Amino acid sequence: MQRHGQVIRVLPEKLEEYKAYHARVWPEVLEKIQDCRIRNYSIYHKDGFLFAYFEYVGDDFEADMAKMAADPKTQEWWAIMRPLQQPLESRAEGEWWAEMQEVFHTD
Repeated sequence: MQRHGQVIRVLPEKLEEYKAYHARVWPEVLEKIQDCRIRNYSIYHKDGFLFAYFEYVGDDFEADMAKMAADPKTQEWWAIMRPLQQPLESRAEGEWWAEMQEVFHTD
């Protein structure tokens, strides 16, 4: 299992809209998240930043993320979410949400 932390900004004037969408995430999007071996997925907000945490339980993260990105319903969801978000300038090439480095973990 791999733990992932990611960060992005949410536009202040779009926060309530973002929260409203996530209060009723489309079932097809939730199914694709599960299908792509993502578990224990949470998104938090603080001071204009969104922090995502999830656990990946598969064997090929890149392939599963490509599978998710190719899904038409997921693409539709992302098309709605992207105008609500502002990616960090420091993100790696190809990232929308910036992947964070884990510096501590305990069970």
